[in-house]
Amino acid sequence: MIRADKRLYNEEDFPLREDFSYTLSMRRYTPEDDPFVGERKAMVEHQVRSRGIVDLRVLAAMERIPRHRFLPPSLWREAYCDFPLPTDEGQTISQPFIVALMTEALELAGEEKVLEIGTGVGYQTAILAELAKSVFTIERIASLAHAAQEHLWALGYKNVHGTVGDGTLGLPRKAPFDRIIATGGLPSLSQAFQDQVVDGGIIVLPVGERWDQYLVKVRRTGSTFTQERLCACRFVPLLGEFGWDRGTSFDC
Repeated sequence: MIRADKRLYNEEDFPLREDFSYTLSMRRYTPEDDPFVGERKAMVEHQVRSRGIVDLRVLAAMERIPRHRFLPPSLWREAYCDFPLPTDEGQTISQPFIVALMTEALELAGEEKVLEIGTGVGYQTAILAELAKSVFTIERIASLAHAAQEHLWALGYKNVHGTVGDGTLGLPRKAPFDRIIATGGLPSLSQAFQDQVVDGGIIVLPVGERWDQYLVKVRRTGSTFTQERLCACRFVPLLGEFGWDRGTSFDC
């Protein structure tokens, strides 16, 4: 169920702005005003369920959450199409199937503490907030973090805690985490992530070359980390100490 509380970010990490102002697209969301219910159901049925996603909680969350609200109004008509879409700062919102695949791979039951690397505009964050007990999310680009804050406020989430910083370092002061998910490409599974996930925990992330990766699911069992390749993918590179050096304006 979409929640209706205002304060969602931990203010010691990401202070709420005193000059909050909302455009029409940022008004508090109400399902009665949603013109895309049919498009969202079709997205889930034809792009997600038909490709093998079977987790009923993931399917229900994607059918509830208004994906178009995380995009500018000029892109609302394309929000439920089967491809990624551009956002601010040269970033993208992943195509629906990839969001569903990554989320299902986390095996969320509802009581998990999740770390998300790369908040972006907050759509994946909202999916996680529906399915986990708490979500800690890190975004390197402050303007994107502010945009995500507004989007998540409009939907009423109160179990999300945001930080602006280098996500490739993880968030050691809030560790350990039951699950870790990275929404940008990394050259390898970093020691930081391994140190911050609990025994029995899961990490889902794109690993490989700067512009071509494999989506990998990693399960920790004691000191052993077992990797499973899910599919080939192409994510925007994550910059940072354990990520990529700055290369182009399209890195995140």
